[in-house]
Amino acid sequence: WPWFYMGGHQDPRHAGKHPELKARVRTPDVLVQPHSASLQLTFYDAKQFDGRHRDSFYAAFHGSWNRALRTGYKVIRVPLKGGRATGTYEDFLTGFITADGHVWGRPVGVAVAADGALFVSDDGSNSIWRVAR
Repeated sequence: WPWFYMGGHQDPRHAGKHPELKARVRTPDVLVQPHSASLQLTFYDAKQFDGRHRDSFYAAFHGSWNRALRTGYKVIRVPLKGGRATGTYEDFLTGFITADGHVWGRPVGVAVAADGALFVSDDGSNSIWRVAR
């Protein structure tokens, strides 16, 4: 980027520029909605949650502010297999946007507590959330 994206697709606004870069552009291991604004990734190998949560990482999506249709505003879990992302993710912590589009929270970071719970910092509500089983 900005000349090529997602495995060598050329941005038409930059047609013909830097053709030598095309072969070097990789497709991301996990694709997420643009403007989700992932601010932190945290590896999880604790035992607070069931086994499928181990060997995953969690990402805090701060969310978009410059779009009519908001995206992000959540924490996702990305499963790993053999130390690599599987290409999928699932929503783990949501609800930071009301049905009418009001934003009351914006996740910033994720940390693993000593007991395996997750702490999620939120600069929209000035809170630190503890998520546990």
